[in-house]
Amino acid sequence: MSDVTEVRQAVLDACRQLIPMGLVSGTAGNISGRIDEGTVAMSPSSLPYDEMTLADIVVVELDGTVVEGERAPTSEKDLHLAVMAAHPEVKGVVHCHAQWASTFAVARVPIPAGIDEFVIYVGGNVPVCDYHPSGSASLGAEVASKLFDRSAALMANHGLVAIGKSVPDAMHTAATVEHNAQIMHGALALGGVVPLSEDAHKNFRGVYELVRGHMW
Repeated sequence: MSDVTEVRQAVLDACRQLIPMGLVSGTAGNISGRIDEGTVAMSPSSLPYDEMTLADIVVVELDGTVVEGERAPTSEKDLHLAVMAAHPEVKGVVHCHAQWASTFAVARVPIPAGIDEFVIYVGGNVPVCDYHPSGSASLGAEVASKLFDRSAALMANHGLVAIGKSVPDAMHTAATVEHNAQIMHGALALGGVVPLSEDAHKNFRGVYELVRGHMW
């Protein structure tokens, strides 16, 4: 079990980093952190990040019931809760609209894992989820289904979801995906991404599975 204040602070700190890191604009995007098996801290709905305080971070149960906080949780709460429910090892979820990753999402093209360390951090290519309306329970279920062997997924015509062993780790995943997306976009413009060898991909994939299975 994590300390409630500690997790809420981690969510707040990450929210304040979203715009400086180029992962969102305005009040777009949302973040959550697992407190224990049954509760999650998440960002509130439609509040500017520079105005957000610790008291604004909402604590909800996995069924969506608010147990702490005066504000409404993010409109994407079903997405966060679906991911947390399906993946007990996940402690942090970041939903953002990073420019390069969102370019692939709008084109409905998976982001290739063309760099070896990317496989270590993310598990392989970033898949594209089938389209579902923003804020819907069906979107949450679809995203959760893509994250059993990956740490990120694209939402068709929407944006990116990244997960991690903590809120800061999920932010690192999001930043890693965005950096890789820009490189892969450039590689595609130059004629295509030369894939890693099967052996290299298998070896780095093994590292990802070891870390997620035993260190999260």
